[in-house]
Amino acid sequence: MLFRRLTAAVAIAAALTGCATRQPAPSPGTPPAADFPVEVSVPGGSTGLKLEKRPERIISLNPSSTEVLYAVGAGKQVVAVDDQSTFPAEAPKTTLSGFKPNLEAIANHKPDLVLASNDIDNLVAGLGQLKIQVLLVPPAKTLDEAFTQVSAVGKATGHAAAGEALAQRMRTDIDKIVAETRKSAKPLSYYHELDNSLYSVSSKTFVGHVYARFGLVNIADDGDKSGSGYPQLSAEYLVKANPDLIFLADTKCCAQNAQSVAARPGWQTVTAVKNNGVIALDDDIASRWGPRVVDLVRTVSSAVSAAAAK
Repeated sequence: MLFRRLTAAVAIAAALTGCATRQPAPSPGTPPAADFPVEVSVPGGSTGLKLEKRPERIISLNPSSTEVLYAVGAGKQVVAVDDQSTFPAEAPKTTLSGFKPNLEAIANHKPDLVLASNDIDNLVAGLGQLKIQVLLVPPAKTLDEAFTQVSAVGKATGHAAAGEALAQRMRTDIDKIVAETRKSAKPLSYYHELDNSLYSVSSKTFVGHVYARFGLVNIADDGDKSGSGYPQLSAEYLVKANPDLIFLADTKCCAQNAQSVAARPGWQTVTAVKNNGVIALDDDIASRWGPRVVDLVRTVSSAVSAAAAK
């Protein structure tokens, strides 16, 4: 998935893509057509993309953008989404791939705007020859980038006010959750598991930034010798690091849970295992940078508060 989960191959490539069922409700109303043309820029993605009129046939080739489109109120304009877009349920899922985009298959849907995470195989130029515009919305590196992307998608689709409102709501909700989280007397350490081959994330990734809001110490940082942001750790390393909390983002892909972690040889001595600090995350929510990141923050908050109370 563009990050349904980060497999070892995706982790090595350091590509992010991608079950609380909530997402922020879009603000009502659609800006008039007179608001166009608009010029849209996304940090690390499209720069100065000019849209002459509101797009009415949109394709999303990454799950995070799909979630944002529906959250800002552009769902009725979406005609197709990629094979990894699992939320919301009403999104028109197809066999289109964000990893290996097929220009002919994309064009068959007659889109006037395509949202993609990166310019794989010269996607922008290829669709440009077909007079189809592409808005590149790359994996967010920070929460601020995620908020900016929400605003940009709203603007590009004719829902600028809803996009701005959603971005502000996300920011406010996250700030409130963090502020109300019970603090520990000492910094808590954590391990975020991407899959059962023990790939993890460093503090410089998007998910790492989320944990950093709570002052958590990432035990994977010292193990990221290549600087990729996605180190593969050893069982010996993890047991020795002895994290206070373990977050599992491989509950769907690899059927991991607190019981399976506790059954690993030598892990019974790990503080997180002994103190019921192993937290199962929704794989999709933990790997996307859209509106449901608020749900991830809420889950982390609960875990931190519980650990701080012990």
